[in-house]
Amino acid sequence: MGCLKTSNSRTDSEPPPTTTPSSGGAPQEAASEEEDPLKRELEAKNREVIDLKDKYLRSVADFRNLQERTKRDIDSARNFAISRFARDLIESVDNLDRALSMVNPASISSSPPSSETPTPASTSSSPSSSSVDGEVNPELNNLYQGLKMTESILMSTLKKHGLERFDPAVQGEKFDPNLHDAAFMTKVEGKEDGTVFETIQKGFLLNGRVVRFME
Repeated sequence: MGCLKTSNSRTDSEPPPTTTPSSGGAPQEAASEEEDPLKRELEAKNREVIDLKDKYLRSVADFRNLQERTKRDIDSARNFAISRFARDLIESVDNLDRALSMVNPASISSSPPSSETPTPASTSSSPSSSSVDGEVNPELNNLYQGLKMTESILMSTLKKHGLERFDPAVQGEKFDPNLHDAAFMTKVEGKEDGTVFETIQKGFLLNGRVVRFME
């Protein structure tokens, strides 16, 4: 019995058999090592695609902005190319307006002059017959009507090219610092504060832009 006990103790003291790792894990580790470079390359390509797409969108936006700026510049150049010519022409329009303002329309008859030549007898008997017939200063009347027609045609032509004259005193408009230049301020009966009641110099607009302020 003692020998058997000694034999069992030796068996219990022996170390457990060691297990060797299976050779099947080696291919999996090698495959994972091969997939990592491919994954990194794919991620790099994705980042490159995103970056190129962002650059493309920015380029398209810049090109559209350039198109809009170019269009605005072309429109501005076309609309205001005659601004210098318009400023010079305004002086001629002012002179024509001054010439018309020197004549009182009430003192001029609008009826055309008579083609009949008055006889000496009729002239001596009715010295004021020309006034009665409405033939007061026929030469002056013709000149005035010609100037009015010239002004009307001129202003119509200028309006076709975007140049317009404005006078706020005609309609009793409110003072607008963007269009008007106040020379003085005073109280006027029947007028509200800030109302334009007299015009010293008429204003002009070229395609909505002030060429000369009204004064």
